Amino acid sequence: MELTLLGTGAPSGLPRPDCPCAACAAALGPDARAATALLLDGTLLLDLTPGAAFAAARAGRSLTGVRQVLLSHPHDGPPVEVPAGLPQPGRVPDGRELTLLTGHRVRAVALDAPGTGYAVTGPDGQRLLYLPPGGAPAGLAEPAEPYDMVLTDVVGRPDALAKLRAVGAVGPTTDVLAVHLDHDVPPGPELGRRLAAAGARAVPDGVTLAVGAYEDVPDVPRRTLVLGGARSGKSVEAERRLEAFPDVLYVATGGSRNGDTEWSSRVATHRERRPGSWQTVETCDLVPLLEEEGPPLLVDCLSLWLTDAMDSVGAWDDAVWAERGEKALRERMQELTEAMRVTRRTVVAVSNEVGSGIVPSTASGRRYRDELGRLNAGFAAECEHVLLVVAGQAVVLRG
Repeated sequence: MELTLLGTGAPSGLPRPDCPCAACAAALGPDARAATALLLDGTLLLDLTPGAAFAAARAGRSLTGVRQVLLSHPHDGPPVEVPAGLPQPGRVPDGRELTLLTGHRVRAVALDAPGTGYAVTGPDGQRLLYLPPGGAPAGLAEPAEPYDMVLTDVVGRPDALAKLRAVGAVGPTTDVLAVHLDHDVPPGPELGRRLAAAGARAVPDGVTLAVGAYEDVPDVPRRTLVLGGARSGKSVEAERRLEAFPDVLYVATGGSRNGDTEWSSRVATHRERRPGSWQTVETCDLVPLLEEEGPPLLVDCLSLWLTDAMDSVGAWDDAVWAERGEKALRERMQELTEAMRVTRRTVVAVSNEVGSGIVPSTASGRRYRDELGRLNAGFAAECEHVLLVVAGQAVVLRG
């Protein structure tokens, strides 16, 4: 099948009309997006949007061969005018299948939000799934055959992608395209980086793609280190990199700290942010987890792991440190980084960047700062991606 994206933006487009936000101000040229509409093999139009005929002409396509127009989501505002020669738009009831004379089969997929998803099988057997804005599939059966291409609201509903991955409907060669892009997306290259971490990509309006060609599917990095200062947004960035994946194991290294109400409040805030499908374990015993097969790990954070490790070797006592503590700590750090080197799991780890601030006034404080710098450097050396988060903005250091 051949797919032409007549638009890839939200129903209001990007930039939104009369919106002064930074994302809309930056959405110029190839970053400007009309409302999402898809033309398949010149015969099937998914979502009729204002200016669809002009968008097709700009892409070197025509709508004169369209035999079926299907709508996926409720359209606010006045009805869209149907260009001359196009059939009246319609919908397929959930669970029903429509067979076109062209050999395309379209099955309506039930959603957890208003609207309808469409699974299209082409005459050549290639399979495409299109989901409307804000929608995720409901009642997925497991196991499922992977789609060749999935077009979905990756930024707004990353959990939809996680659900599809959980049942096998999205595999390593599935081309996942982000559509319905709105002004909550990061402007410029940051969008591509964020989508690539989820195994997805975005393309400009007017692009024609071959369904089933997987050469441009981004490789999801197996190991990522996210650095940042206090309240920099590093934990949010780490969580965002895995929110499109199912069954993530969140490894909390800080413990419960019984009686510390402020710490309990912090833990509760983190827990409420996480998807419901994630599991949480509180431990500093990271090496066995890295050695096991299993779902992705999110380790938050290495700086608290180091505190526990320094406690266990007596690093705060100068005499113990000089006699055996330093050697014991370096061995534990080396064991951790070596486990990271050989792990087969997807891992995103968080750590504090403390070397740019005021020099601690105590010997123990300076010792901790120095050892954390060593740990961060050793851990980063084993990661494909390393990010530094400053004021909520991720700066790529590697990858």
